[in-house]
Amino acid sequence: VSAHEWVDIEVEARLAGVNAFIRKPFDKTRLLTAFRNFIPREVVKPAEGEVTLEQIGEADYSDKRILVVEDNDLNREIAMEILSMTGAMIETAENGKEAVDMVLASEEGYYDLILMDLQMPVMNGYEATTTIRAMEREDAGKVPIVAMTANAFLEDIQQSKACGMNEHMSKPLDVDQLQRMLARWLLKKRGN
Repeated sequence: VSAHEWVDIEVEARLAGVNAFIRKPFDKTRLLTAFRNFIPREVVKPAEGEVTLEQIGEADYSDKRILVVEDNDLNREIAMEILSMTGAMIETAENGKEAVDMVLASEEGYYDLILMDLQMPVMNGYEATTTIRAMEREDAGKVPIVAMTANAFLEDIQQSKACGMNEHMSKPLDVDQLQRMLARWLLKKRGN
């Protein structure tokens, strides 16, 4: 158990005999994921109503394009891996400025959803969202922008809404919450 990134301590931890890693702060998803690694696969059954990664893969968003804006390589890779299970086309940006430039360079309606980290270098998620919403193009005010952050306090949620974000999701990504969010924004857009 550590507040450090696993990649920073993995070699030393493995040499010491560590079998699993849980990053602080604790939450239900992190604990369950770590514990499930030690239970034979056939014994593990999802809780009633809990969405599994296999169920995420049943969704078909192959006609959708998602921009994942995340400065942490591991978080970006995990989000891409999970989202690609839906068939969606995934593009990434490592900071808010890069995301703004990508939106500016794209044709209108190119992105169906933007997942935006809040704390990033160069330009944070709040500034990037405000900049995107201020663009003089029709899709700038319509594309759903969802905050992805470890900051889940009421003031963080209020600040993300105030700058134009549509929703606020806490990290690490909860598969059930992610599936509901994707359905809410991508199916709604498909229906329009």
